[in-house]
Amino acid sequence: MAYPLALKEKAIFLRKLGYSINEISNLLKIAKSTSSNWLSSIGLDDQALARLAERKVLGQHKANVTKQTKRQKVLEGFLQRAGEMLEGISLDTNLSKLLCSFLFWAEGEKNVSYVTFVNSDPKMVSLFLLTLRKGFSLEEHKFRALVHIHEYHSDKEIKEFWSQITKIPLSQFTKSYLKPHTGKNTRSGYKGSISVRYYDYKIALELNSIYNTFSKKYTGVG
Repeated sequence: MAYPLALKEKAIFLRKLGYSINEISNLLKIAKSTSSNWLSSIGLDDQALARLAERKVLGQHKANVTKQTKRQKVLEGFLQRAGEMLEGISLDTNLSKLLCSFLFWAEGEKNVSYVTFVNSDPKMVSLFLLTLRKGFSLEEHKFRALVHIHEYHSDKEIKEFWSQITKIPLSQFTKSYLKPHTGKNTRSGYKGSISVRYYDYKIALELNSIYNTFSKKYTGVG
């Protein structure tokens, strides 16, 4: 398709101002290949190059925002589906024991003399203790807690934080473990990790039995 000479001259003018080939194609409603043929040899001054660089950054930012928006919509959809799925599930004793055994399997110490769970994620620690308490008849005085902290932490503040998360009284927290200095920067919002121990070997054995039996039944491994 033949284009008027005036259109080509306008394209060159816009290019020298720092417009991209895509922008020129869209503005003048010409094929991108035509725009590229006309403009590939056109030299650009510093001002034009600066505009192109700025537009590139803006374009990348816009693309990132679009990607994040799309991802957020996908996430919201999954959250809604998760909520609908969980509406039909009751956290009864058996399910509590099963979930607790999986968490214990993943993050617990495999010493069957007592139950020990170590983690730094408040949600995971809270969920483990929720399922442990709902699944078993416990004596709260048998809990002990040990926090692992860095030298930049306030021992009192960290213990109070984990006491609220675990619902274990401060009187049942043992002396904190101070991790050796690693030379790394402080982690904002990091509350250290906690080791929760419950002294009952029968519960430890039952959790061990549940996850091993589940594995053997559904995978043949066990």
